This record gives sequence, structure tokens and C-alpha cells, in this order.
Amino acid sequence: MNLVGSLFGSSIGRKIVMAVTGVILIGFVVGHLVGNLQIFQHPDHLNGYAQFLHQLGPLLWVARIGLIVAVVLHIWAATVLTLENKKARGSDYGFKHTIQATLASRAMRWTGFVVLAFLIYHLAHFTLGLVQTETFKETAPLNHYSMTKDYRVAGFTVVTAGADVANVYNMVVLGFQNKVVSLFYIISVGLLSLHLLHGFDSLFQSLGLRNAKWSALLHKAALVLCLVYFLGNLAIPGAVLAGKLQPHAAKVAPAVQR
Repeated sequence: MNLVGSLFGSSIGRKIVMAVTGVILIGFVVGHLVGNLQIFQHPDHLNGYAQFLHQLGPLLWVARIGLIVAVVLHIWAATVLTLENKKARGSDYGFKHTIQATLASRAMRWTGFVVLAFLIYHLAHFTLGLVQTETFKETAPLNHYSMTKDYRVAGFTVVTAGADVANVYNMVVLGFQNKVVSLFYIISVGLLSLHLLHGFDSLFQSLGLRNAKWSALLHKAALVLCLVYFLGNLAIPGAVLAGKLQPHAAKVAPAVQR
């Protein structure tokens, strides 16, 4: 059997697929959080970061398609493995052992569904601009921004001062001023953090990195990382609702007369 057949045709292979796609998705959500936390700096940072991503053009779409493929494979592997485990248990499985063995997996499934719904909404909200359109139309003068300084990545200028860019800073602040949106976001990232916690344990097991000696330490490390991740995400809507973050009124620089 070839490598592809081994990965998709066996339980061990599907666990590896789930683990590898899990690593990819963990890297994405952590990087996404790091980028979003720039909202606590001058608007140049978040707006410059968003413009830099936009300027990647085809490369950004390659990354997006790669993430979509990872999500689909992750869901597929999780679904097939869950059905296989359910079939293997049968109807005569011990009640107490069933609770111990499947509580985490049940949580993973339900949190996975909620997280998927959240990701779809999040993309519609901040990437596609299909949600809260009336709010953004009413605040149209705040939706554009003129960079006051260069935005650099790894020491290289990627967005120059004076560039007219989308005001993503204001989009985030205005979006989270809606208490329902903020509450949904907080609940979703809380469930995502729980999903990640269970996922870390499965990941270490699937990749053969967990043993009796390291199990407790790895679980504690995963718990700390997931807690930090949740608090980092909580800080953004929390600061908006507390009035610590307000829309920035910077206007687009006037066009140069020729």
C-alpha cells in the first residue's frame, strides 16, 4: 500500500492526518491571535498588518486554500475515527468505562461544530464584510486610514507611510461594540480553547510523544497554553466593551495635486 493509501485507508494513518492538520490549524490560530493583539498598539500596526496580508495576493489565497483543505481533512478524519470507535465499542460496552473514554471525544465533536460555525461567521464578518454591513456603512468616514509611519516585517518596509488602507482597527472595534457579537466570540474562543486542550492530548498520543513520564507535564503545558490563548482572545472584545478601545478618527490623506 502506498503512502497516501496508508494515511487515508487505516486508523493509524487517519490519526496522523488528524494530528498533522491539527498542528497546521493550531499554528494558524496562534498566529492569528498574535496578529490581532496588535490592536493594543497604534492603529498603524493592525492596519499595516492587514494591508501586508492583502498585498500577498495569490500567496494569501494559497494559504487560505491550504487552511480550508486542512479543516476538511481534520473534520473528515475526526468523523471517520469517531464512527470507527463507536462501531468497535458495540452495545455491550461498560457504562462507567464509556463515560471515561468518550466524554472528551463528545466534547471535541460539539466544540468542533460550534468552532466551525464561529469560523464561518468570523470570515463573513471580518474577511468578506458580509455581516454588520449597516454599521460599517453608517461609519463610512472611519473605514479608511492613512498610515502615519512605515509598517515593517522582519526589518523590511512592507507598507509605507501615507498609504491609504482599510481601517481594520475600526472594523474590529465597531464589530465588538455589539454585545451579542462579543458574547458569541467569547463563548466560541472558550470552546475553541477547550477543543485545543483535548486536541493537544490526542496530538501527543498520535505522534508518539506522550508516555507515562511526560504525560502529566505535557497536559499541564497544554493547559497553560490554552488558558493564555483564551485570555489573549478575551482581552480584545473585553477592552472594547470596557471602552478601552475606541474607533480611530484618522482620515485618508488628501490626494497630491499634480
